[in-house]
Amino acid sequence: MASAEQLVLELIVPEQRENALLDLSKKREAFPDLAPILWHSCGTIAALLQEIVSIYPMLSPPTLTAGASNRVCNALALLQCVASHPDTRALFLNAHIPLYLYPFLNTVSKTRPFEYLRLTSLGVIGALVKVDDTEVINFLLSTEIIPLCLRTMEMGSELSKTVATFIVQKILLDDVGLAYICATAERFFAVSAVLANMVQMLAEQPSVRLLKHIIRCYLRLSDNLRWVLLGSVFLFFFFVFLFWL
Repeated sequence: MASAEQLVLELIVPEQRENALLDLSKKREAFPDLAPILWHSCGTIAALLQEIVSIYPMLSPPTLTAGASNRVCNALALLQCVASHPDTRALFLNAHIPLYLYPFLNTVSKTRPFEYLRLTSLGVIGALVKVDDTEVINFLLSTEIIPLCLRTMEMGSELSKTVATFIVQKILLDDVGLAYICATAERFFAVSAVLANMVQMLAEQPSVRLLKHIIRCYLRLSDNLRWVLLGSVFLFFFFVFLFWL
């Protein structure tokens, strides 16, 4: 089996990159130090970003093929390694690399290649928020991640909705994130309206996993609501429990 170092070196060779991306994405769990190797190897992150930006022209009009989607998702899987590793997470944020993924989250096509692309991109953001870190939340709040997640929560597949809701939940669980979303009526009602719509949709397509994340979002929102809004939150839980019985 080729070493991580050898496969990473192949990433900067255009003729070998596709196979190297596939091999590394499949074997990334077997290489515990893959993230630092990727980050500190000359030209590697640039090669991964090149893969990402190369499909921007396919986003609108939507012409993304399954092959192109799979290839860039392999690159995103490697970036997820970098985002989740404690030694490279801050470097990843300081380089503003998540911003390269936002055009993918802004797509609306429901075809399989686009859905896979959105889901994998959300996985990178999900890896960032999985570990409680206010610096991560501060960075994300300085970007358009909230409206992008809300869009996915409304129109994505069940799995994409679940990951997007998890990201919003983790942002809310941080005091900075909760204060940000509850700072204005516009932000608060944007989030609560999407959550309410999702509960209605669950009546047709139930999902215990998704409902759990929605309830956790509502629970956290209730920590910072004015007393006049508390009644609506309690009513929500009452109807959710009735719905699930």
